[in-house]
Amino acid sequence: MIRLLHSARWLLCWAALAVFTFHADAQQRTVALPLADGFDLPVGKPDGKGYYVARGLRLRSPVHFGEDWNGLGGGDTDTGDPVYAIADGVVMFSYDCQGGWGNVILVRHAYRDPQTGQARFCDSQYAHLHQRMVKVGAMVKRGQQIGTIGSNRGMYAAHLHFEIRHNLSIGMQRESVPKTMEHWADPRTFINKYRKLNPEWRKQATPIGTYTDYRGLKGL
Repeated sequence: MIRLLHSARWLLCWAALAVFTFHADAQQRTVALPLADGFDLPVGKPDGKGYYVARGLRLRSPVHFGEDWNGLGGGDTDTGDPVYAIADGVVMFSYDCQGGWGNVILVRHAYRDPQTGQARFCDSQYAHLHQRMVKVGAMVKRGQQIGTIGSNRGMYAAHLHFEIRHNLSIGMQRESVPKTMEHWADPRTFINKYRKLNPEWRKQATPIGTYTDYRGLKGL
């Protein structure tokens, strides 16, 4: 019996260590990304022609974490319109989350801040899509079509819900961080600021495995 207890304790300790090691390794994983040479809007590339923002970023009640882009025709006239990656990056998440989300894509970007000279990172989110055209782990280019505008199966009038986050740990858990500009970016302000960046040939080690799964749907 004593030997069995010792064996059971050893197995539990080993399992705990294995879980800890897995999560530690996940946090340390990186992928080499080209630094973005600039950012464009996700619809009507590159400048959003033919679309308008029906709702913008609002980090106080009622909270809205990004922008809702609608076609000028209104209603569902923009259903199936192309959605583009705003910059070079890697697809971190591409799943049908159902519920209020529907089809969602998250792309991670690396860029160099021209004011500080430091490499920085951000995530862009594209939600309520009618169609997803990229899978987790895919490398995408600035202006590449990654999906189409949808309505989450008629739950909303067709539009693109679009976000940019400074905090790489958010994923699909938006309530996990404070509602401040330290963690979130105003999309159009960010894109206008970094519209044109100097191209660089070197790639940047970019962290992945930085947020938890969502309802069993695994990100990169």
